[in-house]
Amino acid sequence: MSQLFDFLVPAALLAVLIALGAGLYALFRGGDFGRSWSNKLMRLRVLLQFIAVIVLVAAAFWWRKGV
Repeated sequence: MSQLFDFLVPAALLAVLIALGAGLYALFRGGDFGRSWSNKLMRLRVLLQFIAVIVLVAAAFWWRKGV
C-alpha cells in the first residue's frame, strides 16, 4: 500500500499543478477561449485539490500507523 501512495501523492499534486497552469493560461489568454475555459479549469482545479487533500490525509494516516 505504501507504494501506491508513493505514486498517488505526486500524481495528485501534479494534476493540480497542470489544472492550475491551464486555468491561468486560459484566464490570461482571454477572448472566446478564456471565457469558455478559464472558469471550468479553475473548478476542475478545486476538485483536484480536494482529491489531493484526501490522498495526502490517507497517506499520512497510513504512514503514521507504521504499516
